Amino acid sequence: MTTYRELLAHVKAEIDEISTPDTHALLAAPQPPLLLDVREQEEWQEGHLPGAVHVPRGNLESRVETLVPDRGREIVVYCAGGARSAFAAKSLAELGYERVRSMAGGFADWKRNGFTYVTPQALTPAQRARYSRHILIPEVGEEGQQKLLAARVLLIGAGGLGSPASLYLAAAGVGTLGVVDADVVDDSNLQRQIVHSTDTLGEPKVLSAKRTIEALNPDVEVVPYQERLTSENVERILADGWDVIVDGADNFPTRYLVNDASVWHDIPVVHGSIYRFEGQVTVFHPHAGPCYRCLYPAPPPPELAPSCAEGGVLGVLPGIVGSLQASEALKLILGAGETLTGRLLLFDALHTTFDEVTVKRDPTCPVCGETPSISEYIDYVEFCAGAPSGAPGAQRPVHA
Repeated sequence: MTTYRELLAHVKAEIDEISTPDTHALLAAPQPPLLLDVREQEEWQEGHLPGAVHVPRGNLESRVETLVPDRGREIVVYCAGGARSAFAAKSLAELGYERVRSMAGGFADWKRNGFTYVTPQALTPAQRARYSRHILIPEVGEEGQQKLLAARVLLIGAGGLGSPASLYLAAAGVGTLGVVDADVVDDSNLQRQIVHSTDTLGEPKVLSAKRTIEALNPDVEVVPYQERLTSENVERILADGWDVIVDGADNFPTRYLVNDASVWHDIPVVHGSIYRFEGQVTVFHPHAGPCYRCLYPAPPPPELAPSCAEGGVLGVLPGIVGSLQASEALKLILGAGETLTGRLLLFDALHTTFDEVTVKRDPTCPVCGETPSISEYIDYVEFCAGAPSGAPGAQRPVHA
């Protein structure tokens, strides 16, 4: 009969081991190895190596192929003392991983050597249950969920685009949502503005949205700004500190104001606009891509927006565009995937088509260019709030 010690010794004879000092040195290399932590959740919360990927030993074989599809990747596995990681390294070798080593001494020896480790803020059991589907995603995980809970997103508008965007951001656990809107809930809003209801008719939209969002997820704090964004208040509102702006504005003046402020404050903007059956989504990331003025240097002439009457919008369209905006905001927070920076996504609901247009940064842009000519906020008063442009061509989708 083989004892555990004998089995462990046998396994260690079949795998490669690496000391904690050598692991520490490898992490400073140009191409460091992937660190795989196979301890239990409670151990992970007590501290782990910086940049490590967490997969409990019991889930390793079922999840590793998704987490590490490249079987040629250099991997260092560690646990508390080096035993579980040895068995894990043997299993990975049997699965075809070619460059796997177990860190001898484990996390305990790492700490004894005085090397840096991370102690994450733990999710509560209730949060772990609520966000369990996020935690299972390698690009999110518990660390990513913590980023979402700590994030602050400012929504310009609580209308057609702000409604779905706010609900999905709240459901995802974005900890703080600022909502800027001066309007009250009207009957005509309910065909598309799903954050509001018949019970909140006549109520300020920011308060209606706050009630719905916080009922959906008590982890989320809503900061209401019952006012229209202007050059007079934009600095005060941005002073509250925001990681991402989701622009669901329904008028040109606000779009330009948001753009200029975002460039000067270095805050990425997820832009969306809709009109009848058409929608547009992109990301304006200061200094990483173009801004709104690179695409449209100045507002169109007033005669191209002659009416303040709504041009109409298919009720489901803002749900699609607003959800795409929420998706882009989440990626910006998580630092995952490829955003729409430099790409304008066009959606036609009538024919169910998506098209994409490349948008390049304009070196002569009056705000983000090499020699900017605009350095102060401009209120384009020639446009009334909420004026949709029915004119053909660029900029048409504006209604929310």
